[in-house]
Amino acid sequence: MTERKEDRPLVPKNELEATIAARHELGAELEPQMVDAFVQRIERRIDERIDERLKLSRQGGREGSFVLALVSLGVAVPLLGIAVSHGIAAVIVVCAALVLVNAIYQRL
Repeated sequence: MTERKEDRPLVPKNELEATIAARHELGAELEPQMVDAFVQRIERRIDERIDERLKLSRQGGREGSFVLALVSLGVAVPLLGIAVSHGIAAVIVVCAALVLVNAIYQRL
């Protein structure tokens, strides 16, 4: 079983310990630079996690989207057949309803 990035700590314990030890050795005058460097590493790792999540969310769309598209087409044919006999307004309403159902499903 592989460990996901978000399951791992942002900063490994040994890296934190090394930073604290270096702070003690170098003294208070270099503390702001060390803290800045440490915070930048944490920010970089947070950005990596966000990028990874965004990449995963963009892949493949939502589960079941393909099935919904097929069902929508299957339902559209008879509904449009019925709507044609009632005029263009009925056809527009059927098409708008199908688009609306698919759009809402993708956003939820």
